[in-house]
Amino acid sequence: MSIQKVRDYFSKWGMEDRVMELSQSSATVEEAAAALHTEGRRIAKSMSFLVGDHPILVLFAGDARVDNHKFKERFHKKATMIKASDVERLIGHPVGGVCPFAVNDDVEVFLDESLKRFQTVFPACGTANSAIELTLPELETYSHAREWVDVSKGWQEANQ
Repeated sequence: MSIQKVRDYFSKWGMEDRVMELSQSSATVEEAAAALHTEGRRIAKSMSFLVGDHPILVLFAGDARVDNHKFKERFHKKATMIKASDVERLIGHPVGGVCPFAVNDDVEVFLDESLKRFQTVFPACGTANSAIELTLPELETYSHAREWVDVSKGWQEANQ
C-alpha cells in the first residue's frame, strides 16, 4: 500500500506519525480541503507530466492551474500530463494519492511559486485519503525538490 511506503519514507526522520489517514476521500482539492478543514488553496496538489519521456511532478497550490506558456518556457516542452492509467507505474503512487514522497527514482520534483503564500500546506501521502501538513522548508527538504518554478496561473487573481 502506498501510504505505508510514504510512512516508511518519513520514518527516516521520525515523522511517520504526522502522516494522516483520513476517514473520507482527499483525492481532489475540494475533498481534501473538506477532510482537512482548511482552504482549498492550501492543498498542495501534485500534477504529473512527461517532459519528453521523463516523468516529473510539479506541486501547485490548490487554486493554481498550469500555465502552458510558462511551462513550455521553463521545460522547453509542451505540458503533457501523464495518462491516469500510467501515473502509478511512472510516478509510484496512484491517481488521487500522488505525492512527492517515496516516488520512483527517475521522477524529478518541482515546487510552484503559488505555494509560497502559505506557512504550511497539505500534500497527499500516497492514497486518496491521506495527507501531511508541512512547512515550506519541510516540503522542500522531504520532497527533494529540484527547484522552485513559476509555471502556474489563476491564483494571483484570487489574491487581489
